[in-house]
Amino acid sequence: MENPEAMSVSSSHSELIDRLGGALVPVRRLAPPWRRVLGWLLVVVAAALALLAHYGPDGMLQRWTVAPELAWAGLGAAVTAVCAAWAALSLSVPGRRVLWAWLPVPSALLWIGASGLGCLRVWFTPDPQVAALQQSADCLIFIIGLSIPLSALLILLVRRACPLRPVLTAVMIGLASAAASACLLEIGHAEASAATDLLTHALAVALVVAANAAMGGRLLSRT
Repeated sequence: MENPEAMSVSSSHSELIDRLGGALVPVRRLAPPWRRVLGWLLVVVAAALALLAHYGPDGMLQRWTVAPELAWAGLGAAVTAVCAAWAALSLSVPGRRVLWAWLPVPSALLWIGASGLGCLRVWFTPDPQVAALQQSADCLIFIIGLSIPLSALLILLVRRACPLRPVLTAVMIGLASAAASACLLEIGHAEASAATDLLTHALAVALVVAANAAMGGRLLSRT
């Protein structure tokens, strides 16, 4: 003869399992990092097309013809944006190795080195058209202002995952957004690269990365 108490416990367990199972909500599978990076890049490309429609490509191409190292700097910034975004979205997936954070380093070195060569060219070029202080301030505002929505979009894409290193992931987000903004700045930036201009860009990138590390790290943290 079965124990009534055991039957009661088994029945309550079955009811609990049924109740919990009925409350489950299907979870949409997370898209792979390359697909989410592609979605973010479509926004960056849309911004580039809007800037090209406004400024046209002639000024940028003429500047690159005179100073080809600045074209390499723009390429380095573009590749850094892609690699840093990919690293951020890869780090947001549990189990991915921290080595992904090194992905944007080579292109960032190209970006920095080519920009430095642009500054050296100013010293040897007679009567160069160098950015004034007000224009450098405009560059600072442009990079920071454009980095805000780009960072917010990446944070939304990352929050659907479960980043176990939220601060490092946020740093990659800030680097990607700042690099993309600096690359887009090339479209409407007609002046030669001077030391003050380079320092302004470096300050803007540092501020964007630091702000993402402070605020983005908290937004991405699950604790």
